[in-house]
Amino acid sequence: MGRYVVRRLLQMIPVFVGATLLIFLMVNVMGDPVAGLCGERQCDPATAARLKKEFGLDKPVWQQYLTYMGNVFTGDFGTAFNGQEVTELMSTAFPVTIRLTLIAIAFEVVVGITLGVVTGLRRGRPVDTGVLLVTLVVISVPTFVTGLLLQLLLGVKWGWIRPSVSSEAPFDELILPGLVLASVSLAYVTRLTRTSIAENRRSDYVRTAVAKGLPRHRVVVRHLLRNSLIPVVTFIGADIGFLMGGAIVTERIFNIHGVGYQLYQGILRQNTQTVVGFVTVLVLVFLVANLVVDLLYAVLDPRIRYA
Repeated sequence: MGRYVVRRLLQMIPVFVGATLLIFLMVNVMGDPVAGLCGERQCDPATAARLKKEFGLDKPVWQQYLTYMGNVFTGDFGTAFNGQEVTELMSTAFPVTIRLTLIAIAFEVVVGITLGVVTGLRRGRPVDTGVLLVTLVVISVPTFVTGLLLQLLLGVKWGWIRPSVSSEAPFDELILPGLVLASVSLAYVTRLTRTSIAENRRSDYVRTAVAKGLPRHRVVVRHLLRNSLIPVVTFIGADIGFLMGGAIVTERIFNIHGVGYQLYQGILRQNTQTVVGFVTVLVLVFLVANLVVDLLYAVLDPRIRYA
């Protein structure tokens, strides 16, 4: 196991460098960031030259990237064009988005897997058909429609919640945004769990456990569910990064100043330092989540061994 972890960590290095290089190149072709600093008025040549020199934009792109990566390994993600440190923006944005992501993942795990087990064990029955129809509707409806509709009904019309989240973003105010963020993924987890449960239900080890007279709940939890969760864990592991980076729509709807909000502002204002800095951290989140998922395979299925 230890050798496998070391090998995976070494494999993460070229992936990290390649992903950050690609993002850095893509962000640098978005446009002229200096033009965004001057607002609607065009910068005079002297001011533009001074700003480019101040932020290192007068150097070749490859040299900018090497300088940026050298600073990243010392914990310096650069300075936004408004003079604020990117790490300062991260310190306020990431805790909010992490809380939002935890709530979304909790909905996926608790609600999604529970519905998947129930429908997988009752395949073809009315409850199975009803859940499949509901999940299909959830997948078909865009997230911004679901968010705006729930905000209008629960927040504006009925007054059950605050229409927008406060600046502190406590857990109780993030429950509805977390549900909206997790809605599509929750539907996929439900359908994926249902399919996996229904397939493994016909396996020999399940029939053997039933023939041995084991209690039904033990057969389902210890044998059937444990082996059926491998594809579900794979999906949820990859979904962690997508939820953190793809929360732009949800955070805009509920006025949440998290990672999605900062990325939106950075793209809107062509603030390359902010965008590249946040995406760099998200790349690390993806890599670590995938490593944890791979290690969980051996926990779920004892037959899996890592050399």
